[in-house]
Amino acid sequence: MSKLYIPQGYKPILDLRETELGIQRIKDFFQQNLSAELRLRRVTAPLFVLQGTGLNDDLNGVERAVSFPIKDLQDKKAEVVHSLAKWKRTMLADYDIPVGYGLYTDMNAIRSDEELDNVHSLYVDQWDWEMSISKEMRNIDYLKKVVTRIYSVLKRTEYLVYERYPQLKPVLPEDIHFITSQELLDMYPTLSAKEREDKIAKQYGAVFVMGIGGDLTNGEPHDGRAPDYDDWTTPTPDGHKGLNGDILVWNEVLGRAFELSSMGIRVDKEALLKQLKLANKEERKELYFHKRLLNDELPLSIGGGIGQSRLCMFYLRKAHIGEIQASIWPEDMIKTCKENNIPLI
Repeated sequence: MSKLYIPQGYKPILDLRETELGIQRIKDFFQQNLSAELRLRRVTAPLFVLQGTGLNDDLNGVERAVSFPIKDLQDKKAEVVHSLAKWKRTMLADYDIPVGYGLYTDMNAIRSDEELDNVHSLYVDQWDWEMSISKEMRNIDYLKKVVTRIYSVLKRTEYLVYERYPQLKPVLPEDIHFITSQELLDMYPTLSAKEREDKIAKQYGAVFVMGIGGDLTNGEPHDGRAPDYDDWTTPTPDGHKGLNGDILVWNEVLGRAFELSSMGIRVDKEALLKQLKLANKEERKELYFHKRLLNDELPLSIGGGIGQSRLCMFYLRKAHIGEIQASIWPEDMIKTCKENNIPLI
């Protein structure tokens, strides 16, 4: 409850019926346009993977996955996915998808250790996508190019919402602003990482913060990243480290920066070995996913996740993610939301 934010005078712009219709329109339009923009083929995603394969997303390395024994596999354990950050890359290989093309999937996950608030739920729904790239494409300019293309889909979707609901006027700026996490720290050295994000998102409306996972000059990373999917150590020509980042927009309802996507160019063999060592996770080299990568059985790639409920929450001007998706919330949170015109599904 301590993290629940109640916007002063909040009242939903759309009722429950229009909200549900809006969710459907946004999801249908966005995934079709993302698929066309990045040349992504839709594939079916697993809800769970076998424990001990290295395929599950480890997030910050401390979150516990929901697991269960499988009777017909001698009680081997399966884990409900946190996301499909690594699984997708194996599918690029198994589907033999060529450079410049990729795949996306409708991912559903459970994160039982999530701290529940306006934007974090036990239930996670996102479009996970991955694209095969060449060695020559593993650079910061290509990363920015892909971010710009995704942002164009965000803009088109915003206009679709406006056409159907004229009271939801577009707020996204014409272009997305690029900045490194180190530049952001240099600008606001006395602020926390989240406060720095709030400052830059409010200033520009939409921003891509690059280089997330490695330590900055203050000895801390901007935010946590697992060591085995995004490349957050490779130096770039402009002097910063990391080929990844987050797409943030300014959320006027919540008065804060709002993350819509985490993405990046994925580790090659060199970056994987370096990052596993930095994270003290070198034992992962023996896992299924990591062996395939180290044995040159997986393509170089770029990929990320785009939050479905968060996207709808932003476009429909909702104060709580529970207005978009059905989940479980603390009783006191449900009560407080109801008292403040925030109807949780």
